[in-house]
Amino acid sequence: MTARDIDTGTGDLLASLDEGVLTLTLNRPEARNAMSRAMLEALASRLADAEVDPAVRCVVLTGAGKGFCAGGDVKGMAARGDGTVGDNTIDGAIHLQRISQRATAGKLFKMPKPTIAALPGAAAGAGLSLALACDLRIMASTAIMTTAFARVGFSGDYGGTYFLSQLVGSAKARELYYLSDRVSADEALRLGLANWVCPPDELAGKTREIARRLASGPTVAYRYMKENLNRAMAGEVDDCLDLEATHHIHCGQTADHREATKAFVDKREPVFRGR
Repeated sequence: MTARDIDTGTGDLLASLDEGVLTLTLNRPEARNAMSRAMLEALASRLADAEVDPAVRCVVLTGAGKGFCAGGDVKGMAARGDGTVGDNTIDGAIHLQRISQRATAGKLFKMPKPTIAALPGAAAGAGLSLALACDLRIMASTAIMTTAFARVGFSGDYGGTYFLSQLVGSAKARELYYLSDRVSADEALRLGLANWVCPPDELAGKTREIARRLASGPTVAYRYMKENLNRAMAGEVDDCLDLEATHHIHCGQTADHREATKAFVDKREPVFRGR
């Protein structure tokens, strides 16, 4: 069987189905695959379809070019002067963000099929959250992870606080969120954030190997296995997703966030003033 391309309605997300493996490629390489509204809407739509399509037995999320996903489009936020609300009310923006988070990160985590994140390069901010929402992660040896939120005056979104706490424990998660340090592929493997690390030119092959093993596996058993594993985790992911959305939107109204986005564009360190 040959791969079949799937129309996503936008060039910001590519999709193809091959031998039961649905590959979704975040496709804004010029911006390190930073999220756009079109990308997130298409991702939500494709994941909703994949959840109920028997032809899809495994989902792979990856990024085009040299990055996985840089998270939110900080340059776009700086240009607008507000990274979260735009023309909406705060409450309206919170509601829309909750819908988006549940339909993307929440769906990757909860859908009854194995999900894999393949990282050719950096996963930052909400991009890291999407990677952590997947069941498994494969990293190129040159890829890095970083929460990045503190550097732009945000508290975090798309489930990262939940997923990271579950994977590395609360103390380490707080360190990685507060300090926004870069985590190398080898360190990610040591911490349990990555399942495999391989040379960059072997990433596609390794991802294909694992995805095809899963796609050819016992789908009913996987469905119940994943539910069992998710229920074994403390806490409720939807509560975390909703709380993150509220805090994220409020952070977007702060002077610190506006300063951080301007500093990002100016290529300088931000000066945070706590307001």
